[in-house]
Amino acid sequence: MIHITCLLRPEDPLAWLAVAVVLAIDAGTTGVRTLAVDASGAVTDMEYRELLQHFPRPGWVEHDPVEIAAKVLETLIAVADRSRNAGRTIAAIGITNQRETVVAWDRSTGDALHRALVWQDRRTAGTCDALCEAGHLPMIRQLTGLVLDPYFSATKMSWLLSQPEVATAARLGRLALGTVDTWVLWNLTGGSSGGTLATDASNASRTMLYDIGKRSWSQDLCDLFGVPASSLAEVRPSCGRFSLMDRQVAPPGSPLAGVPISGIAGDQQAALFGQACFLPGMAKATYGTGTFVLTNLGGCLPEPAEGLLTTVAWDLGERGESRDSSYCYALEGAAFATGATVQWLRDGIGIIAEAAELEPLARAAAGGGGVVVVPAFVGLGSPWWDPYARGVITGISRGTGAAELGRAVVESMAFQVRDVIDAMAATGTAISLLRVDGGVSAMGMLLQIQADQLQISVARPRSTETTAIGAASLAGLAEGLWASLGDLADLWQPDVECVPQATRHAADTAHRSWRSAVERSLGWAQDQPPP
Repeated sequence: MIHITCLLRPEDPLAWLAVAVVLAIDAGTTGVRTLAVDASGAVTDMEYRELLQHFPRPGWVEHDPVEIAAKVLETLIAVADRSRNAGRTIAAIGITNQRETVVAWDRSTGDALHRALVWQDRRTAGTCDALCEAGHLPMIRQLTGLVLDPYFSATKMSWLLSQPEVATAARLGRLALGTVDTWVLWNLTGGSSGGTLATDASNASRTMLYDIGKRSWSQDLCDLFGVPASSLAEVRPSCGRFSLMDRQVAPPGSPLAGVPISGIAGDQQAALFGQACFLPGMAKATYGTGTFVLTNLGGCLPEPAEGLLTTVAWDLGERGESRDSSYCYALEGAAFATGATVQWLRDGIGIIAEAAELEPLARAAAGGGGVVVVPAFVGLGSPWWDPYARGVITGISRGTGAAELGRAVVESMAFQVRDVIDAMAATGTAISLLRVDGGVSAMGMLLQIQADQLQISVARPRSTETTAIGAASLAGLAEGLWASLGDLADLWQPDVECVPQATRHAADTAHRSWRSAVERSLGWAQDQPPP
């Protein structure tokens, strides 16, 4: 018998709302967190564990799937126990995750068969080149809305299938290939003892195997990449009950036993949802490890846009208020190195001891000093999509110091977002206000430079934990904690709003220097021998 005592509501629904929380698992790139979100949309508790990053070769980035699963459970248990001790009822669990990262495991034993290949990993750049030269790009663009880039999951899956243990599991019909949300869900719901093998449409749309028009896995794409469709997860709505937390996974007496897992979305789509960007034309930028800009396109699937991605934002299933609002697409642009650039300043060259030192350092620079940093450590994303680009620093003079370099790094974050917004504007998608979040958005200097570069207002909400709030909102909407999108929209409140202070001429002059530096970075590693 499944224990569901923790789900029972008081007779007074208002009393239940007052004590109910949704736990949001945020399985990110640099770490794993669980957050508790109450009915007002406030984060009441959080537990974090850092993930070890593995770099076996230049351009290769890996995670240990076992570490991910263990730290998810550790943080989930800690927050659940503290929530119970505070008199709160756990209404549901939502999951959000680093999206294109791929895990391969044996469904019979539960063993991970290789380290996870992280979205930043570039080892399949040559495979993407070969597929493009063979003429497959137009079909891929049309079916998936994506570009041929090692960023996405399909070529990562192909590479994993070339490894003996993965190939053996595939031959025996025991292989599971999935994004991190699927791995986490499967483990929390029983693993090899009956775990649920599922994902949602937002994550599926990042694999380069999902037909976003037909809303199903594409057999043609599976055949092209050599991925057995039988190894893939079932695609379900982002909002809806996936399964229950397994009693054998939760510790004895845990308030987690039997709690429904009712929402899943990729981290950037979850942030769009958490920012209450429910109407077409609303946009957000998340400054995290990378920076990701998404604009709500509504239920109509457009033709592929030059330099940008079309992706599934979410599928609300039965919780959608209309057919048009249930299934939502988004236009997306991505910059790969934002928080990663701050880490480079700290760990790579040691000009700051901690991330919080960057803003005061950058403010100490008298203007930019003409220095431009292009942080193309693993290539460039939108609108360039060049895996062979590498980082460059231009404009150095004898007077250049740590402050000028710090300011150039902050400016690079704003310039990359402007490149994406400009590309969106070229498609006719006009953005009049940008909602921002992510850890790096705590820098007021960045938000002001961003407003100047875009010549529009930039608003940061009271809580910048919008990725986790989005996952919690999807799960809570499914379980009735919130009744509608309108209820969720009412929870969004601004904390800081920056309006343009620089002139368009000044912004354009700075941006031209950036674009000149970008030109120097493109194709830098094209002719270098593979590692």
